[in-house]
Amino acid sequence: MKQYGEFLRSERLIRKISQEKLAKEIGVSQQAISLYENNISEPPIGVCERIADFYGISIDELVGRCFRL
Repeated sequence: MKQYGEFLRSERLIRKISQEKLAKEIGVSQQAISLYENNISEPPIGVCERIADFYGISIDELVGRCFRL
């Protein structure tokens, strides 16, 4: 199973979005996105909600609790 940061990175790359663009869209710094993707820190729940909304997925999908078919 992918770690959370790997999932975040893969979702961003699938959509061809830069860290800077994602950061701007969800209201965090590019450095924060890098920390999340490298499993150095975890985003607070509010940021998780914004990431999930931006990607059009559930928080469960975002944290790996369920898988898309």
